[in-house]
Amino acid sequence: MSDERSVDVDTLGLGLGPLRLEDLVDREAMRGMVASIEQVFGLPLRIVSNSGVSLASSTHEAPLCAMINEEPAGRRACGAIVSEVKRLRVTSSDGASHGCFTGARYRVVPIEYDGGTIGRAILGPYLPLSVESVPDTLLAIDGVDPARAAELLPHMARASEATAETVARHLVSVLDVILWSGHKALLTSKMHIASMRESYRELSQKNTALEQAYERQQELDKLKSNFLATISHELRTPLTSILGYSEMLVGGIAGELTGPQLDFVQIIHSKSDQLLKLIMSLLDLSKLESGTVMMRRSDVAIGAVLAEAASTVAPTATKKSVTLTVDAPGDLPLVLGDPERLRQVFVNLGENAIKFTPPSGTVQFIARQVATHADDGADDEPGMVLLAPLRQMVEVRVTDTGIGIPAPERDKVFDPFYQVDQSSTREHGGTGLGLSIVKRLVEAHHGTVHIEGNEPSGAVFVVRLPASRPSAPPSKAAISVRFA
Repeated sequence: MSDERSVDVDTLGLGLGPLRLEDLVDREAMRGMVASIEQVFGLPLRIVSNSGVSLASSTHEAPLCAMINEEPAGRRACGAIVSEVKRLRVTSSDGASHGCFTGARYRVVPIEYDGGTIGRAILGPYLPLSVESVPDTLLAIDGVDPARAAELLPHMARASEATAETVARHLVSVLDVILWSGHKALLTSKMHIASMRESYRELSQKNTALEQAYERQQELDKLKSNFLATISHELRTPLTSILGYSEMLVGGIAGELTGPQLDFVQIIHSKSDQLLKLIMSLLDLSKLESGTVMMRRSDVAIGAVLAEAASTVAPTATKKSVTLTVDAPGDLPLVLGDPERLRQVFVNLGENAIKFTPPSGTVQFIARQVATHADDGADDEPGMVLLAPLRQMVEVRVTDTGIGIPAPERDKVFDPFYQVDQSSTREHGGTGLGLSIVKRLVEAHHGTVHIEGNEPSGAVFVVRLPASRPSAPPSKAAISVRFA
């Protein structure tokens, strides 16, 4: 016994809802099954879902039925039979039969799955073996030609009730396999979709949280930059007074100082000068992070910048017995940039190299012209770099023979306040701001900076800056300076 109720399945909370026959079967496969049954048993077949959707049907219409449908009365009579067959109440899995005025019969078989009916299979029309002549019910239809009907009647599909029942049972067993496979595929698909939706939901939540954290981080960075700028400005004002008065004391404006007094004042002046440099570095960093740093760009000869930077750090190198050299060819192209900011870049790099180079060591500034691909270093496909256009760059290598920088630390040293040796007893002092300022200033000039190893010891800071426009005349005088 069965009824026409829909099968409502909500497996694993997937929200499948009522199962529909059209969701469980492949229409092409159903058409193939209908064609094979018609070919084997000679019986027309139609598969219809509970929602009235025809999923597959026989393609050949019986000649007698075609003749009847040519007449208006015949079409009305056929329509009435079809409506009755659709409304036929089926109470057995073997199906139920319904007669036709042509003497043919229909067998309606329920398509059941998981305890409910989700469609129907309609066998027919077919003539029982007992029908040998045109029935009176057919001849009673207006417009039907008895002679032509008698001629076409033998061409109708024929089957006994036993054969129809056998076909029905065979059809039910085939559909059971098809529906089980279809339901399994549907569940797999729904589970995959549900999993993807859940993953998308989680990803959306994480993206939202990440966006909020990023916005919060930006706010904190802005507050930090504003705080650094404000504090640095407020500290610089009294510190300038300390430096000024200490200089006056050293100059004897307030009277002659004894030896120990002079030493103390000079220490005050020296430490105040160090503190002023730190404050200026904080100001520079806050301006670079906020994008408010002023750039006065012009065509710059990089050799002259290196010579000036080397002369600035030369006293420190001489005091530490470190040899300092500058090598810049005269045919280098000019660089479009701020000469004072570029000097700051190489002063910072020079001071950093001297600080980590032991006595009798060497620090070199070496400038060369190189050609690189415009997209060199990008994250695109490796082969695409070869297709990128070449551009002229001025490369400056700041080398030293110091303690070097381990490979895992080479990217981190450009972070603000980062120290390779972060212990409280580290040998070399510093705030960790110099290299961070270097990176930001170089990038503000549309250049790059990275670190290479310097075997067997030391480090190499490589700065690349875009060459100026071709019409800019290069410097003619080569620069070769040595401070020992």
